[in-house]
Amino acid sequence: MTISLYAWGTPNGRKISVALEEMELPYTVTPINIGKDEQFDPDFLAISPNNKIPAIVDPDGPDGKPISVFESGAILLYLGEKTGKFLPRSLRARVPVLEWLMWQMGGFGPMPGQVHHFAALASEDDKRYGLKRFSTETRRLYKVLDTRLAKTEYVAGELSIADFAILGWAWRHERHKVDLAEFPNVKRWYDALFARPGVKRGFDVKLD
Repeated sequence: MTISLYAWGTPNGRKISVALEEMELPYTVTPINIGKDEQFDPDFLAISPNNKIPAIVDPDGPDGKPISVFESGAILLYLGEKTGKFLPRSLRARVPVLEWLMWQMGGFGPMPGQVHHFAALASEDDKRYGLKRFSTETRRLYKVLDTRLAKTEYVAGELSIADFAILGWAWRHERHKVDLAEFPNVKRWYDALFARPGVKRGFDVKLD
């Protein structure tokens, strides 16, 4: 049965379209125009109580009953559990996937997101402090990722949902004022992922 994806063309939306394509799950997209505050519509609120995209509705959920899931990290974990793909079964192999997924959710998302915010401000005085603070932390996170990827092909060893989560934000590296050439291991990983047909389809699908 077909999963309904409610999203917009943002890093968090792209995480899920990439995962759905890589997992070869059929889905349809309902754009939620966050520029027009459609995320506050009562119908969307019923499946995403935090008024944020993305969210999904799976008509073939656990026990064959429909389920809605909000928060991109939770959606990735759900899809990994549902399909058995990109989420290892053994606890030892699963731990690094969870570590790097949480790293993305807690840092490599909120920090670059602040860069997006301050970079868009019209007032140079307003943007100067915020950009310095959050750009410095964002570059530190890129360095953490680069150091990790010097040791392993993908962030958790094998390709996993953690890679999809991080890629959604690395995709915006130009908006972060980051040249991936400065982080060669990140660039190698980034190029390898975008060479995958499923990832390319996930970024090509129209979300807005």
